[in-house]
Amino acid sequence: MAGTESLRQVAHARAPLSAWFGIVLLFALFGVIVLAIVGPSPRRSDYEETRAKKRAENLKTLRDEADKVLTSYAWVDKNKGVARIPIEHAMELTVTDLAKQKPAPAGPIATPETQATAAAGTSPAPASPPAPAGSPQLGGASPVVSPAAQAPASPSPAAQSSSPSPASPSPTKSP
Repeated sequence: MAGTESLRQVAHARAPLSAWFGIVLLFALFGVIVLAIVGPSPRRSDYEETRAKKRAENLKTLRDEADKVLTSYAWVDKNKGVARIPIEHAMELTVTDLAKQKPAPAGPIATPETQATAAAGTSPAPASPPAPAGSPQLGGASPVVSPAAQAPASPSPAAQSSSPSPASPSPTKSP
């Protein structure tokens, strides 16, 4: 049995040598393939210049076609009646349409003091923002206002110290 084990050791010892030989042959084969592909390619000094000229010509024709499309009339879909018009004319039409429309009102803008009192409010219930005195009511009906919203947002410091404050779920912040 000792003989069979020594034969196995010899066979295993030769495997790494054959593996290295196979790896070297693979690299050599790869080098031959690369040389076969790269070798016949043109190596002139003006090769890149000719490619650059071709790309410039392609770019010029593409830009000319785009300018033609942007500045000419054509049918996009004749069955649906959709046509393409020059972009300058389209911009003029769009500007005139926008000039005819009146801008929609954005609503009243709150003054800084109104924003400060709304931020310092102690009521956890959401309240509608105060409307200016001259603004009309929406829908003709008066909005429902909670009793907490009718009270002043923050009492004066003297009123806070003299009278106990009502219980609220959130702590009161002093200004």
